[in-house]
Amino acid sequence: MQEEQIIGLASYESGGSPDPDMNTSGTSWAAIFAGAAAAAALSLILLILGVGLGLSAVSPWSSSGASAAAIGISTIVWLAFTQIIASAMGGYLAGRLRVKWADVNRDEVYFRDTAHGMLSWAVATLVTAAFLGSALTGIIGGGAKMAGSAAAGAATAATAGMASAAGDGQAAEGQLDYFIDTLFRSDAAPGGEEGDARGEAATIFLSSLRSGSLEPEDKTYLSKLVAQRSGLSQAEAEQRVTDVFGKTAKTMQDLQASAREAADAARKAAAQTALWTFVALLCGAFFASLAAVYGGRQRDVVGAAGDSW
Repeated sequence: MQEEQIIGLASYESGGSPDPDMNTSGTSWAAIFAGAAAAAALSLILLILGVGLGLSAVSPWSSSGASAAAIGISTIVWLAFTQIIASAMGGYLAGRLRVKWADVNRDEVYFRDTAHGMLSWAVATLVTAAFLGSALTGIIGGGAKMAGSAAAGAATAATAGMASAAGDGQAAEGQLDYFIDTLFRSDAAPGGEEGDARGEAATIFLSSLRSGSLEPEDKTYLSKLVAQRSGLSQAEAEQRVTDVFGKTAKTMQDLQASAREAADAARKAAAQTALWTFVALLCGAFFASLAAVYGGRQRDVVGAAGDSW
């Protein structure tokens, strides 16, 4: 307040009037919010344009867009481009629209302009994150979701097939049901009371797959069921049980290996996405501050030219 009075007194003694554009406050929040609004709006426009042109897999709408595993080089480049252009525009406006600081040295003006650009970028980033939070969370968390789904898929693949086989004995679905069917194949016409045997076999297979081995007593019991239903000898039935269980266990191991590979790939994709998003945001902060310095200098030059005119 005292400085403003001194400035006004000096202007009055020199025959002029206090400059209404001059302000001793170090922060012009109106300019910061104006730049942030422009940056947030431009970010949204560029994201939509990228989706429309196929250059970006990131959708600005909630619960849409590709997961982290689908994001490629074009998406990373477009995200960085969006951050640089939008942040630079917001920073420039924050610097250009700020008030004119009286009796402030050049270094202080440089710092304040840089701070205006940084604050404009920060506000725009928070606003954009608030509106696009669901989409961004889906992108970054897509890898984790895919990893969990893949692991769960491997764990439930066996139970899904066995559960249907352990039910009412109707037509089976899935690879595991196919393996159960092979246990009771025979040259004779199928009987009408096979459901109970198939249900017992499915339960035994499920328990054995979880433990990793087929117990001798279970193998003997299954062999008797197979021999009764298929007309095979006990030795042939035991061999069939061994072969079918081996194929079933190998199939489950392959499914689990594929699930682990998919989960690892999704984890790496999610990590890369988060890393490049971090780099893009840093680029946005830098260019916002740089553009604010340029806009602030133009503001001072235009103001000085207007005063001399």
